[in-house]
Amino acid sequence: MDAGEDQPIAGRFDGIEHRFPVRVYFEDTDLSGVAYHANYLRWLERARSDMLRLAGVDQRAAFERGEGAYAVAELRIRYVAPARLEDALVVASRLTRLRSASLVVHQRVSRGTVMLADACVTAALVAPSGRPRRQPPGWLAAYRRLVAPQELQ
Repeated sequence: MDAGEDQPIAGRFDGIEHRFPVRVYFEDTDLSGVAYHANYLRWLERARSDMLRLAGVDQRAAFERGEGAYAVAELRIRYVAPARLEDALVVASRLTRLRSASLVVHQRVSRGTVMLADACVTAALVAPSGRPRRQPPGWLAAYRRLVAPQELQ
C-alpha cells in the first residue's frame, strides 16, 4: 500500500476554513503540564499540510518530481492562553493571500471557544536550487476556491 493510501485524512473543511483536531499529550508538555510553545508550530504545520492535501495538492509528488517544496518564509504567532495536558484542541486554518509563488495561511489554535494561539504563516514554493518558483496552475486553481475573492492577489 502506498503511504497515505486508504488512511483517513485528519481534519475537514467547514466552508473555506480547515479544522484539524489535536490532543495535548504528555510529550507535548513541560513539567507543569502546559504545552511547550514549540509544539504549537508542529500542530500548525500538520494542520496546513492536511489542509493542502484535502485541497488536492500533492506536495510529495511535486518534491519527488524535482519541482520543489514549500518553505516557511515568515511566521508570526501570538500566544494567548496555555494548552494543558489532555486538552482537545482545534487548529482552524484559512488561506488569506495567494500569490504566484507563495500563500499566506491564518491559523488559530483553540480549546472550545477559547483561542490559545493566533498565527500567520507565509509559505513560498522553492525549487531544489532554493530559488522561489511559481506554484503549479492546478494548485493555484485549487487555492482560488479557498480564498475569499477580495484576498486574491
